[in-house]
Formats: sequence, C-alpha cells, structure tokens
Amino acid sequence: MSGHGGGPSEGVRLSPVDPSDVSKAQEAIGYRFRDPSLLSRALTHASIADSRLASNERLEFLGDAILGTIVCDYLFQRFPDLLEGDLTKIKSTVVSRRTCSALAIKLGLEELLALGKGMKTRTALPASLSAAVIEAVVGAIYLDGGMDAARSFLMPLLEPVIERAAESGHQQNFKSVLQQHAQRELMAQPSYVMLDDKGPDHAKAFHICVEIDGRRFPGCWATSKKQAEQQAALAALNELGLMKTLDDGHVIYAPASPNGSHESAA
Repeated sequence: MSGHGGGPSEGVRLSPVDPSDVSKAQEAIGYRFRDPSLLSRALTHASIADSRLASNERLEFLGDAILGTIVCDYLFQRFPDLLEGDLTKIKSTVVSRRTCSALAIKLGLEELLALGKGMKTRTALPASLSAAVIEAVVGAIYLDGGMDAARSFLMPLLEPVIERAAESGHQQNFKSVLQQHAQRELMAQPSYVMLDDKGPDHAKAFHICVEIDGRRFPGCWATSKKQAEQQAALAALNELGLMKTLDDGHVIYAPASPNGSHESAA
C-alpha cells in the first residue's frame, strides 16, 4: 500500500487497519474517499505503524490546522459583533481536546483506531488519542476532497457546540449573551448608561445600567466600567428570566422553551 498525506511509501506491509473498519469509518463520517488509504492512515496509531511516518501523526498535524481555520472562518462570519477576545474564547472550547474526543466517541472512530498490543489493553483511550483521530480524519478528508469537504464534515457536528459555547454563562461574557439575545429576539441593540460614579480617581466605583428598546434594567456597581457593564448585562438577563444557576454555582443562559421550562445551554 502506498503512503499518502505527504509521507513516503510504506512498502513493507499492508495497512494494519482492517478494510471493513475503513468502510465503517466512511459510513460514520458520511464521506466517501476517492483514496481510502488516506482514511486508513488516519486510523493508524504510531504504536502499530511500521514507522511514525506511516502513522496518523502527520495527518493529525494537518487536520489540527484545518480544523482551526474552518472554525475561525465560521465564527468570524457567524458573530460579526463579537470582539477578538470573545471569538478566541469560543474557539478554544470548540477545538479543545475534550470536544474533539467527544466527537470521536460519538462517531465511533476511537473503536476503529488501529493500536499496538500495549495500547489495546487499556480499558479506555486517553482523550488525547481519541481527539487526535478526529484531527487526522479532518486532514485526510482535506487531502482527498479539499476544504469544502472538510467543512461539510465538521460543521454539522460543531455548530451545536459553537452555539452552546457562545451562549454559555461559563464564559462570563454576559454582554455578548445579552447582545445576541436582544438582536435575535428583540430586534434591538443594548446600550449601557452611566448612572453614577464615586470615589477618588485611583479607586472609583461605577454605577451602570442597560437599556434595550427604551426599557431600563436594574443598575449595578463595580470597580471598573467593564465589570459594571458585565454585571448590568447579567442583571438584565436575570430580569428577562433568561439565566439559570447550576448546582456548582455557575450561571448559564437558559431561555424558556415553549412549554415554559428552561432549556440549559451548557
């Protein structure tokens, strides 16, 4: 079997991945490879490959970059009003090892990964291994079908993750959550009003509230304008009945469903 993904010819042995597993993987990811040996390599861990060049490590390297590019492009288009820092927070969640590992498990790809005998005895794969499978598969799809094919594979899986990450109060960016809700549901833009400030210049406190479409929400005090605006946004979200406090103390965006119950966004 000849090598792909930028690596030299293997030449020594056939792929350690069973052809039936390659077929199962194609079905799981919903993409039919023109060159199935790319997918076979993506499923080959270094512990069983003839050499590290014959493993999925190079595809993982490529796929990591492709994944980041696709997610960044989507976030840039999807959230035109978010600042760079907010976009970075969402991206870090979406491309995290935890997210990629969960996707590999969801698709059953970790069960199709060819491993050396020492790795097979583990009861569960490390998250880093299952995450690497997703990245390697993305790299393989990109080489086989281009960026559009990689995007078509990833985005149906990642869009729900992105929306949850964008709306989650775990990010503590209540201004972004309120802005998205106001624009989507109220067709309005929140504005922040300075009500008062107290104290000397080196230790001021600021009293700020939010107004949306003429409605003024409770004001909040904080020791910086940025913090006061965040607290004012949270106060508005609470007033609108859009927040829920979890048992661990985290506050999340949880709008009511049509039947009146709260839907967790975390």
